[in-house]
Amino acid sequence: MIWATAEDLARNRPVVLSLYRQILRALNSPALPLGHAARLAKKAECRAIFIFGAEERSLHNIRDLLNAARHTLGLLNRGRLP
Repeated sequence: MIWATAEDLARNRPVVLSLYRQILRALNSPALPLGHAARLAKKAECRAIFIFGAEERSLHNIRDLLNAARHTLGLLNRGRLP
């Protein structure tokens, strides 16, 4: 089955919310070389990606979006910009 069921979406919801919050917290890190406007722009970009991802119903695409979010979080935690 390639399309997400209601159970799949419910199972992924806590993971997605956690990743979203972690990425937003990481963007607030003083270790990142960002000014205030750039930081707000990155947060808006992150929000747009997660809103776009909320409409996704393909299991493969959902898995790819989660992997990309984990990779981005890893980069941010190392003080690098994605």
